[in-house]
Amino acid sequence: MKRIYLSIALLLSVVMVQAQSDTVKYWTFKGKTSLNVNQNYFSNWSEGGQSAYGLVGKFTMNADYKKDKYTWTNWLDLALGYSVIGESNPVKTDDKIEFITNLNRVINEKWNYSLVGSFKSQSAKGYDYATDSSTYISKFMAPAYTDLGIGIQYKPNEHFLVNYSPFTGRWIIVSDQELADNGSFGLKPAERDSSGNIINHASMVKTMFGSKLTMVVKYEIMKNVDLSSKLELFSDYLDNPQNIDIDWQVAIGMKVNKWLNVSIDTQLRYDNDVMITDKNGNTGPRTQFKQLLMLGLAYNF
Repeated sequence: MKRIYLSIALLLSVVMVQAQSDTVKYWTFKGKTSLNVNQNYFSNWSEGGQSAYGLVGKFTMNADYKKDKYTWTNWLDLALGYSVIGESNPVKTDDKIEFITNLNRVINEKWNYSLVGSFKSQSAKGYDYATDSSTYISKFMAPAYTDLGIGIQYKPNEHFLVNYSPFTGRWIIVSDQELADNGSFGLKPAERDSSGNIINHASMVKTMFGSKLTMVVKYEIMKNVDLSSKLELFSDYLDNPQNIDIDWQVAIGMKVNKWLNVSIDTQLRYDNDVMITDKNGNTGPRTQFKQLLMLGLAYNF
């Protein structure tokens, strides 16, 4: 994990040093860091209830370059949060590492050729708290998703863009042999004998090749209320191309004053290769959904 953070920090440092050395300023930078809280407290409450509190730290940064017919945009999004209910151990509520880099060459006012790369993972171990809070089911680089694709981008204005990459390589990495052997996150499980002993370990990397469509909307729907949405669709040409992987993120930010903000974040996922066991013991692909409502302090730079 430290190596990834160091690599990202080094890339941003090189970008900033280069930007400072330019006599003409081709680079623009902006970012936001926030600490969000939620809390409730009960003492001798006749109707019952448990005290709870939670913290979520978030950091986003854009580093954008523009010169002549070329633009290069870089976006980093980090989040990590935990919640404590009563006397129980902390429960993870948010965990995200997402980095997107996009190199464009202008065709005309609205169209660009594009080369897009992305990396997604998490920082800390994750557990299925409903069944077992001692055996992790995910961790840093397990999984990690890496995409690299070439295509075309349509951007009619600053609020909306569509990027289509008909030639996209995708790699799913599960850098934990036990999780890989179990076939987690769409990997082919290990080969076992009739007694369940492993004959051949599973590969910790799954390679795919397909097409990817990305749609991004950013808009101020009213004063001090911003809406952002990113929808990603991926089809693997090599394995059931009719099954579309979906990742849809929506965020609404409401600025109370210079420092205080309220945010609502949602994320919907569907991957036909990811098996999830429900409360009744049935295993299969499921629509995944996450929602966070947060009040916190934010600083824009």
